[in-house]
Amino acid sequence: MVQLTETAIGKVAEILNTQEPKPAGLRISVVGGGCSGFSYSMAFENSPGMLDKTYKYGDLQVFVDQASLLYLDGVEVDYVESMEGSGFKFNNPNVKSTCGCGSSFSA
Repeated sequence: MVQLTETAIGKVAEILNTQEPKPAGLRISVVGGGCSGFSYSMAFENSPGMLDKTYKYGDLQVFVDQASLLYLDGVEVDYVESMEGSGFKFNNPNVKSTCGCGSSFSA
């Protein structure tokens, strides 16, 4: 199961509400690439795919495709703001290693 913190839900909802037309929800996926083999992707979607798993957080819908579910099971998505910058952070218990910059991983 994919979990979003209250902070992440609030930030996604804030961004989602600025989109016109308003998308149906957020897609979270794992894509090939990066120095360690995989990286995370987030994008707004107008509708879920036929085989997507849909998670609901209040009014927010999050879509995850079947292949990405293998790597995202148990992941927690948070939104952090710090002196170095702000952005979404993935806390994934399935990760075996990450790259030096922290933007890609291997499982």
